[in-house]
Amino acid sequence: MEGIEHRTVNVNGINMHVAEKGQGPVVLFLHGFPELWYTWRHQLVAFADLGYRAVAPDLRGYGDTDAPAEAASYTCFHVVGDLVALIESLGVESVFLVAHDWGAMIGWYLCLFRPDLVKAYVCLSVPFRPRHPKMKPIPTMRAFFGDDYYMCRFQDPGMEDEIAKYGSEAVLKKILTDRKPGPPCLPKENPFGISPDSKLPSWLSQDDLKYYSTKFDQKGFTGGLNYYRALDLNWELTAAWTGAKVKVPVKFMVGELDLVYTTPGMKEYVHGGGFKKDVPMLDEDVVVMEGAAHFINQERAQDTNSHIHGFINKF
Repeated sequence: MEGIEHRTVNVNGINMHVAEKGQGPVVLFLHGFPELWYTWRHQLVAFADLGYRAVAPDLRGYGDTDAPAEAASYTCFHVVGDLVALIESLGVESVFLVAHDWGAMIGWYLCLFRPDLVKAYVCLSVPFRPRHPKMKPIPTMRAFFGDDYYMCRFQDPGMEDEIAKYGSEAVLKKILTDRKPGPPCLPKENPFGISPDSKLPSWLSQDDLKYYSTKFDQKGFTGGLNYYRALDLNWELTAAWTGAKVKVPVKFMVGELDLVYTTPGMKEYVHGGGFKKDVPMLDEDVVVMEGAAHFINQERAQDTNSHIHGFINKF
């Protein structure tokens, strides 16, 4: 972690914490839920060594970045607005984009709204999903997966209290290390399936977990949950982009056991031509990491770095 610099930038009306290392073309890394800039610790060091300026912000609502209280402040327009201002503050015209989980969803919006700012996009875990004009996200997910589906449960204003009951560290440990494929559900009893004797994997140390939990203890989970709570609002606001295609070069990588990749219908979309139709410049070689789960940038850091570099090096 030596040499990583931290600063605060005012973007789009909020103060954003940014971690960065290195000089050269900018690679912008966007984290997901429930993470921080810290999820990219291996990438910041590796890409600085490769001659890039590696930049990883805490997104709005997370870590040391401001967290507006209302879910309506977490639409795709707010968060993409933050990123547009961040890119401008870096003094560059465009960046290489690397993003995971919710960061990946925001990455797709950035590519849709401002393709001029993205030289190439390496997307981890969450493929592009085109807007369906007749299927509002939360009611649709409720119909397909039931009320206990995690995105539906995250709509509940009492979710923060449920997390507090188990404690940040226990909940983060469970989410970060879970390897159960398929759509995640959170039953009313012990929703996170927390087991006191679960061990940490080799790629996540107690110090790593402590860093995450300390920040979430300070900030709370509302900011992160608000991204889910703005899903239906995003759908309403993006009607003008129905049928729009993503027109930047894209590389997609995912773990074989990833909860998104193993959700019914997802593999067919990724490998059956639908993804390529929506993202015409998608690299034909989709990387599926055998035996890996959702957090591949941490679990398989070296492999992930190698694939990212192999792709962005072409541009």
